[in-house]
Amino acid sequence: MTNEFILISGMALVTFATRYPVIAVLSKVPLPDPVFRALRYVPPAVLTAIILPAVLLQDSEMTLTYLNSSLVASLAAVIISWRTKNLLLTIVLGMLVFWGWRAIIGIM
Repeated sequence: MTNEFILISGMALVTFATRYPVIAVLSKVPLPDPVFRALRYVPPAVLTAIILPAVLLQDSEMTLTYLNSSLVASLAAVIISWRTKNLLLTIVLGMLVFWGWRAIIGIM
C-alpha cells in the first residue's frame, strides 16, 4: 500500500512540477489573439488522437469494414449527436448500436 502511495504521489509531483511553471509564467504575460484562437483546437485534436485509434484499429490493424463494431457504433453516434445534440442519448444509443451490432455479426 505504501509503495503505491509513494508512486502516485511522485507522479502527481512530477506532473505538477512540469506544468505549473508554464501556467504561472503564461498567466502573467498577455497572449496574442491568434494564440487563443489556436488553443480552441487543442481539445478536439487531443480527443481525435485518443478516439480514432480505438475505433479504427483491431488487433493492431486498421479495419474499415462492417465487421468493425466500434466503427459502426461510432458512425451511428456521430449521426445521433449531429441530429439530436443530446450527449446522454448519443452515449446510450451508441452503446446499444455497438452491442446490437456485435450480436448481429456474432462477436458476442
